[in-house]
Amino acid sequence: MKSYYIYTYGCQMNESDSERLAHQLESVGYIATEEVNEADLIILNTCCVRETAENKIYGRIGELKHLKEKNKNLIIAITGCMAQKNQADMFKRAPHIDIVLGTHNIQHINEMVKEVQRTKKRQVNVEMDNTVLPELAAKPNGTFFAWVPIMNGCNKFCTYCIVPHVRGREISRPVEAIVKEVRELGEKGFKEITLLGQNVNSYGLDFKDGTDFGTLVDALDGIPGIERIRYMTSHPQDMTKAMVDALGRSSNIVTQLHLPVQSGSDNILQRMNRHYSVEQYKDLLQYCREKIDGVTITTDIIVGFPGETEEDFQQTLQLLKDVRYDMAFTFIYSKRSGTPAAEFEEQVPEEVKRVRLQALMDVQNEISLELNQAMEGKVYDIIVEGPSRTDENMWFGRTSGNKMVLFPKQDGLNVGDIVDVRIDKGQTWVLYGTVL
Repeated sequence: MKSYYIYTYGCQMNESDSERLAHQLESVGYIATEEVNEADLIILNTCCVRETAENKIYGRIGELKHLKEKNKNLIIAITGCMAQKNQADMFKRAPHIDIVLGTHNIQHINEMVKEVQRTKKRQVNVEMDNTVLPELAAKPNGTFFAWVPIMNGCNKFCTYCIVPHVRGREISRPVEAIVKEVRELGEKGFKEITLLGQNVNSYGLDFKDGTDFGTLVDALDGIPGIERIRYMTSHPQDMTKAMVDALGRSSNIVTQLHLPVQSGSDNILQRMNRHYSVEQYKDLLQYCREKIDGVTITTDIIVGFPGETEEDFQQTLQLLKDVRYDMAFTFIYSKRSGTPAAEFEEQVPEEVKRVRLQALMDVQNEISLELNQAMEGKVYDIIVEGPSRTDENMWFGRTSGNKMVLFPKQDGLNVGDIVDVRIDKGQTWVLYGTVL
């Protein structure tokens, strides 16, 4: 029996891809190992959204060189976005690599491994096929939760983002294939799934037959066993009122809406190539609040984008105060080679970026605390996820709105159970409660 070990970096789509890689390997007899030193095959499923991530991965690849020196039969494979971006150049940077497999080719992992074993030669496959998305089974890591990819690629070309260059154009899975996978997950006892895509609001548009994300939401409604359906990531440009209506009438779509705004300045949004205005974005959120009962809204914001003036930044702060997000994931802009924004003039000084980030976090943390404190005394359905990482006597789960709730462990409580929890105390990042 040969064993494998997978390092996974980056986004949820990469986590899903790793689960599909694992299933393929186990279908031909490989078994997973928790000890990388014992593996016969090591896969690094990589991310290149930021250069810091890429440098970290190169460091890990370098650390594996000594394992290759000890075991000449060890196979090291690089998959994911960094493999697609750097392609055959990776062999020059790290000659001990055996396989470079692009984002459109994870279905070929077994044949690539076999070819290395047969020829003792390096293998590379980074061809992009935007005509078909292969159907691949997965080995889910969770017991009640699973990822379900619904599409791949992105057509938006935001000026700061490398993803369209390494994931290719948008291509969707058929509705029937997704429904089949979700139904099978429900039959196996999975209670929560997350639909994945670089831009789920573009789902189905490549079919050119009227299918869209709302069509899929309706098709997944009421599948036995599936209590919650999450989805990420959304893009304001493609989110229509019809899609919001579908979200609002669904019996199992969660009440969390993650809708990245990136900036509260129309000037910066235009430089980012985002194709919507702040006013259009706010109108869309208002419609969401009208149609989705109890919706919680989260977002992504980049500070210090090239050309961002103090006035632009103040407009972003004002947007936070106007919208009152439940949570905002905030990032300092960093150059990503291969994107237009990396070449923009008017790069913002690092110190200015740090000051703006802290100001943004201060405003958002105050809003998050107020909204979480307003939940005190109310009762929410929670899916139990297990013990807290810092205290095994405290267990945790999440509300439909994706708020993390900690509560004392109780006898008879199992991972995946659905319980009623009364919120006793709301803090900025977490809620404390009691199981009723």
